[in-house]
Amino acid sequence: MSGCGCNTNSGAGAGGPFSKGKELVEFVYNAHDGGVRDQPISAGAIELNCHGCDTLFTMATYVSSCPHCGGVHAVAPMNPSAENVQFAGKDFTLP
Repeated sequence: MSGCGCNTNSGAGAGGPFSKGKELVEFVYNAHDGGVRDQPISAGAIELNCHGCDTLFTMATYVSSCPHCGGVHAVAPMNPSAENVQFAGKDFTLP
């Protein structure tokens, strides 16, 4: 799954590995029938400030939530760096 540029879209608006914001979070969450979201980030954990509350936290998996506010963040496996982490928005919750 590392380096995944898959085209597993399940309809319009399903996004892809180059999506932004909520669309990227949903894409990574659903990629490979959910097999990506809980995997450790291949390049190692990413330390970042939450895009919702600015609290510093460590993102260890491709989809992670801020421990302070619950803000959901994701990064695509093909380029897992702090600069590419996307935030789903303040009102987004995981299913």
